[in-house]
Amino acid sequence: MIDEADGLHYLQPWVIGVQDEIERLTTRVEEAEQVIKEVPILSKQIESLEEQVKILSGQVDALSLKVADLEMVCFD
Repeated sequence: MIDEADGLHYLQPWVIGVQDEIERLTTRVEEAEQVIKEVPILSKQIESLEEQVKILSGQVDALSLKVADLEMVCFD
């Protein structure tokens, strides 16, 4: 296989393997970079969901008390 850069030099098989590995690693680094960029967004979403869970938990507690009161009225 001839090197595309100058058209004169033959590439050794190990050089092709190294080039392929560099391309593969470059792709993995780019994918990891994307994940790292999304972490702050996901953290904000998690915080928002945690706050919603707290609110809903309070509502469930309040409803449980109301159900208990209704059960006492209905079954007493």
